[in-house]
Amino acid sequence: MKQRLITGIIAGGGFLGLCLAGGIWYHGLVLVMALIGFYEFVRMTKTPAFGGTAVIGYLGVLYVVFPWKLLGLDMPLNLLSVFWLLMLLFLVVTVVSKNGIPIGQVALLFLGMVYVGVGFAYLADTRSTADGHGLFWTFLMLASIWSSDAGAYFVGRRFGKNKLWPAISPNKTVEGAIGGIICAVIVAVIFALASGGLLTIGRALILGVSAAVVGQMGDLIQSAYKRVYGIKDSGNLLPGHGGILDRCDSWIAVFPFVHILSLLPVF
Repeated sequence: MKQRLITGIIAGGGFLGLCLAGGIWYHGLVLVMALIGFYEFVRMTKTPAFGGTAVIGYLGVLYVVFPWKLLGLDMPLNLLSVFWLLMLLFLVVTVVSKNGIPIGQVALLFLGMVYVGVGFAYLADTRSTADGHGLFWTFLMLASIWSSDAGAYFVGRRFGKNKLWPAISPNKTVEGAIGGIICAVIVAVIFALASGGLLTIGRALILGVSAAVVGQMGDLIQSAYKRVYGIKDSGNLLPGHGGILDRCDSWIAVFPFVHILSLLPVF
């Protein structure tokens, strides 16, 4: 517990400090986190971490999360085009290797590239929303996700009786999930009341529910594929906390979701 606490304070403090700084420093940190996250995903799928097929995925993540706008650059190709080209390249690998590298393996790597790359890209870009309040929106979503996690844990421990999804995550309960939603909504409403009109109560309610429900689903997704591969943590970068994906599984589900539904301002 002591190690977990120390790691949480150091890692959390560093992340929040660079988030406050914003700009290339924060975006660079998220880019590094994305590459490490994909590395963890590759390792979990039992694929050589730096083999040729994995390198295609790293390049895809790098392209998606790269701070193009902050450097005053235009993305050469839109994401749909890039994803199609990378998909084709993955499939070519199966042909060139004469199925020595099976399609199931490259399909997993392509899925992980999109899952990790897009998730962290939205996390990074939220800090630079066009309305100039990126720090507010980033903290709002992170605080809502964290409060959902805390609420689900403590309410589940105190009142949890009905298992939410025992085949995937045996410790989660329906009562805990509901408690997490309530806590996230409360935090989002507090942000709305303190926003000076930037965030309405109605949108805060939607964002709070989104952060809790999608965040908990992101956590279950991570638990599901870790169970398939028989591992407890995605990595060991953060002693007592596991890997990057273990800590960010909710983030990389929530941030794309709220932007795709236009619940937050555009970049």
